[in-house]
Amino acid sequence: MRRTLGLALAAILVGLAFYLSRYWVFRLWDREGLLGLEVLRPQGGLVGRWLRGTDAAPFELVLWGCGVFLILTILQAIWNRIFPG
Repeated sequence: MRRTLGLALAAILVGLAFYLSRYWVFRLWDREGLLGLEVLRPQGGLVGRWLRGTDAAPFELVLWGCGVFLILTILQAIWNRIFPG
């Protein structure tokens, strides 16, 4: 059960990280955004949108990769504390 739950959580997190990147190509909802929230636009690429107009914009992919690595590392540490061994 623990392994199935972990795999499902990992799949959800990978999908979310993929949606935040510029490589999301799916259009699963309307132009108005998910649940009417314009922030959650259908074409993804949210990191690039958040960085637009800043000096960090050229480093979008590097920042996305570092952020995903950091989040997954923290979640792995939490998972290991909840389910030791």
